[in-house]
Amino acid sequence: MVLKLYNSLTRRKEEFIPRKEGEATIYACGPTTYNYFHLGNARMLVVFDMVRRYLLYKGYKVTFVQNFTDVDDKIIKRAAEEGMDPMALAKKYIDEYFVDAKALNILVADIHPKATEHIQEMIEIIQRLEEKGLAYNVDGDVYFAVDKFPDYGKLSGRSLEDMMAGARVEVDERKRNPLDFALWKKAKEGEPHWDSPWGQGRPGWHIECSAMALKYLGAGFDIHGGGGDLVFPHHENEIAQSEGCLNGQRFAKYWMHNAFITVNQEKMSKSLGNFFLVRDVLKEFPGEVIRFYLLGTHYRSPLDFDDQKLVMAAKGLERLKNSLRLLKEELDKVLPEEEPGASDKLVEASEKARRDFEQAMDDDFNSAQAYAVLFDLAREINTYLTQPKKKAYALTEAYNTLTELAGVLGFDLEAEAKDDEAESGKLAAVMELLLEIRQNARKNKDWATADLIRDRIKEIGIIIEDTPDGARWYLK
Repeated sequence: MVLKLYNSLTRRKEEFIPRKEGEATIYACGPTTYNYFHLGNARMLVVFDMVRRYLLYKGYKVTFVQNFTDVDDKIIKRAAEEGMDPMALAKKYIDEYFVDAKALNILVADIHPKATEHIQEMIEIIQRLEEKGLAYNVDGDVYFAVDKFPDYGKLSGRSLEDMMAGARVEVDERKRNPLDFALWKKAKEGEPHWDSPWGQGRPGWHIECSAMALKYLGAGFDIHGGGGDLVFPHHENEIAQSEGCLNGQRFAKYWMHNAFITVNQEKMSKSLGNFFLVRDVLKEFPGEVIRFYLLGTHYRSPLDFDDQKLVMAAKGLERLKNSLRLLKEELDKVLPEEEPGASDKLVEASEKARRDFEQAMDDDFNSAQAYAVLFDLAREINTYLTQPKKKAYALTEAYNTLTELAGVLGFDLEAEAKDDEAESGKLAAVMELLLEIRQNARKNKDWATADLIRDRIKEIGIIIEDTPDGARWYLK
């Protein structure tokens, strides 16, 4: 099967053909570290973690770079409000990023470069742009001249005329063109600054990603990712300044952008004040549930937020866990065959699940359809477990398939069971006792007590199911 992804640059799905066969290079824009990241940020982080995991599953050697913006106007403003040094504030929130990212099971990047560690690389790019007439210095501030770069607007699909008429731009009479953007900012009193050919100052926001992507991945790397809000101006400006100094080389081949999370159909953002910090949501829901919610909709489709959708995500994830737990219990009872023997329905269902899962993910990383595949397999497992004869080989195949495919999406169902082993053991012991009491009631034809136990335990989220092999229980 051929992997296809939607390229924002060409506005169509394209076959993924990496720069080097068998290897994939990805640069994903990371957070500006002045606060905990919110659910809108989390969607981007989880989406590109999924992309990375699937490419690894497909056998690619993946190099994944995700930066930290640790010097920026927002950081300086927040530091002043909190009475902190801007660099100390940035470090604090970089550390906190890893706490929340771990909760969402986001893999640590191969390289996590910081803007402040790449000032020299940024200066060198700006100097090359100056030499080519694409940048100009105004009293220590250096700007990119957008009208000198003919392809400006190719990512967002906007013309210079349209942008001039409709874009919100910072008023600065010193610019030759209102759309020109800052590459280097002259130092202001009390702000972090570095020496440069234009005097002391600090980099503009856009230049850092060009410098770090080119340093670690080189020109023409495979995938550049980010949220849809970064298409313009951030990624548009990245292309202009990068390709402006590359002598005809392409900056990145494929551009991927996830859609927004909305609240009442309005984009979630810190500027609008309608955002939810992941740190706060984690107080109410486990990280795996948040991740399950974020991947339950195709990454290019808007995702509207409300608590009920997280509740539904928790129930969906629990269904997969229950199927796996019941399967594992049955597998522990069945004697292994000396040879696998002939295939049966569950083996066929597992093979079909793998094919369908890959077909979904090969179609622009359709995680929503991949979920449907996992639920179909779970349903086949549940049906198989009601049959009197079960094959160890079939159970093992289904177990391995469900855990591996869930793992590709970032859900470690096996580890969760191990983490909760002690509590699960206590619950299992209590439930075995309760089932014994209920069975004795049934033997004595005390149907009222048996039904009372079943109905009351259901109210707290535990289902008792009577089967030909006896009663069994599972969490709802």
